[in-house]
Amino acid sequence: MREPGEVLKVAIDDITKGIMALVRIGVIGRFIFCMVKLAGADDEAAKYRKRAKNAVLFWIIAESAWALKDLVFHYYG
Repeated sequence: MREPGEVLKVAIDDITKGIMALVRIGVIGRFIFCMVKLAGADDEAAKYRKRAKNAVLFWIIAESAWALKDLVFHYYG
């Protein structure tokens, strides 16, 4: 039988995995959308290029936060 703290840890881990999956799907969708719009809009190319860059930057920051969470759970768990 699991201890109450262990059940909470598993629930938090499952929630964070779900959130990260949504973040990854969202960033990939945003990047693809920006690339499609970039191919078709010459006058707004700079805007969509910047949005695509910001989506990738957000992905890097989100993955770094995910790694930091894993490090904290490993260290204190």
